[in-house]
Amino acid sequence: MKSNITLSIIVLLLLFSQSACNQQVKKMKYNSLTPEEQAVILNKATERPFTGKFVNTNDKGKYVCKQCDAPLYNSEDKFESDCGWPSFDDEIPGAIRRVNDADGRRTEIICANCGGHLGHVFIGERLTPKNTRFCVNSISMKFIPATTKKIEKAYFASGCFWGTEYHFMKAKGVLETTVGYMGGRTMNPTYKEVCTGETGHAETTEVEFEPLKTSYDDMVKLFFETHDFTQVGGQGPDIGDQYRSVIFYTSQEQKLIAEKYIKILTDKGYKVATKIESAPEFWKAEDYHQEYYDKKNGSPYCHIYRKIF
Repeated sequence: MKSNITLSIIVLLLLFSQSACNQQVKKMKYNSLTPEEQAVILNKATERPFTGKFVNTNDKGKYVCKQCDAPLYNSEDKFESDCGWPSFDDEIPGAIRRVNDADGRRTEIICANCGGHLGHVFIGERLTPKNTRFCVNSISMKFIPATTKKIEKAYFASGCFWGTEYHFMKAKGVLETTVGYMGGRTMNPTYKEVCTGETGHAETTEVEFEPLKTSYDDMVKLFFETHDFTQVGGQGPDIGDQYRSVIFYTSQEQKLIAEKYIKILTDKGYKVATKIESAPEFWKAEDYHQEYYDKKNGSPYCHIYRKIF
């Protein structure tokens, strides 16, 4: 009888431990990754030399993990090594874990917080007084500028996100744009899946802007002035629910501003098809979609600016 009671207690303890572990896992919420980011951060691939966005940067700020936003390196510790990847000779204390690489020769470096692959560390090259080189994939990091600027985010869907982004990335006060997917049912959707029209997502542009230099009003006006907001179920020749016109608001203030401009347009006689919805999770699109027209030296075929307000 005693042994049965002991066994029952052990089982209960194991179940409690598993439950606590599951709860902890649920609390961990990492950023969504593109297939290219997954290949490096999760599967330990390496981006091609001299192609990463941070190879030649020298702005002041912090480099953080792309997957979990944990601080990794200070810009003061970055140096030019001519190796083809961003190089640092020191880390933020406790940010990096070193493990033996699968090849048995090198030392891999991973984010101490989430375990994401960063690159490798090399000792003894005498490139700096610290005699250390953290060789990091740009795609494994994000850069946070050393600034006190207030930054606000806005989300707009107005047909093909190539054209939407084209106009916003050139607007005054806009710091960064990213294209992706919002408003659907599928977790971390791919472009191919969204194009079926079955995921419920709309092609969306995330806009980060500086309110001291522009305003959300200006963002909304640009949104309406660069697409046909009266068209239902598509934009120009792009037909499908993924091309619908939507403003995804992140605050009550943004919602009220969006509603204000829809009323202005309605009073002008327009039949506005644009929906206003609370912003759900934003899923970043594949890398080749980002800043598409700039990469191709092209211009939008169904997003043309026309002044309305």
